Parts: sequence; C-alpha cells; structure tokens
Amino acid sequence: MKILGIHTDRVWYKVTKKTKIAEPDPVREDEMENCVLLFASVEKSDELSPELTVTSTVESIKLRLSRLGATRVMLFPYAHLACDLGCPGVSQWILKTIQSRLIEEGIETKRAAFGWYKEFEIKSKGHPMADFSMTICPFAGGECESSSKCCQSEVKND
Repeated sequence: MKILGIHTDRVWYKVTKKTKIAEPDPVREDEMENCVLLFASVEKSDELSPELTVTSTVESIKLRLSRLGATRVMLFPYAHLACDLGCPGVSQWILKTIQSRLIEEGIETKRAAFGWYKEFEIKSKGHPMADFSMTICPFAGGECESSSKCCQSEVKND
C-alpha cells in the first residue's frame, strides 16, 4: 500500500464524476479540519493478505499520528500512487476496514468516495513533518510472496 500524508488545517472534497468502479451512494461532499489527509492506494501485493495489510497499515498510521500529535484522519482513495493497482473489490474492502479499525481505536476517521473523480482543497500546516509518504508491505520483515518491486517497507519525510 502506498500512502501520501499531509497534516492539514483543513481538507474539503466534492465528487464530480463516477468511474466504472465507483462505489454506490457515496458521501458527495465532506470536509475535515485539523486532520491528517491520507491519499491511499492499494496495490496487487496487498491482495495476498488483505487482513495483514489492514493491520500493518493501521499500526503505521497510529504511529505517524502519535508523532504528529494528531487524532483525526481523512482517508482518500488515490489510485495514482500505485505502480500495480489492486482490484477494486479488495481495495474497497481494505480501505473501508482501515477506516473501521481506526474508528475502533478512537481515531475520528472519514473516507472519501472510492472510484469517483473528486474536486478537492487542502490547507497544509506546513511544518517539517507535515508531508510524508509511506510504503506499507504486509510482509515487512518476512519473505514477500509477491514479485512486485513495490513491496518494500519504508517511511519517508519530505
């Protein structure tokens, strides 16, 4: 899974047009203040163990939030980060389950519509740790069964 994170003062989005994989009846417009915006893309390698992907991702997000002192998340499906996209059904399940698990952990979490083009605005906080990227591999520390070159475990700050 690839994630681009931005610690924001405010994020707003509005769906504009659906794609052939669009989820039905999405929240058409939403916003969140003082949150971490997570552009997220599920990759083919994540399909090998969706549950492990969710667990690894939630733990990585929680660690990042604690470093930032943040307690709110806007999860934003963003296919443009992946080098090898996962299938839509599994991708939606992974993102919805990440949202549910974060909520269970007491983290206020919203999720933007999957499979829809969106207009959006971001106001970044602009501090040294405000922008970051994460590549989460469910097999970090073990042998990855995927031949994908994207399956690496790392965390980067810009």
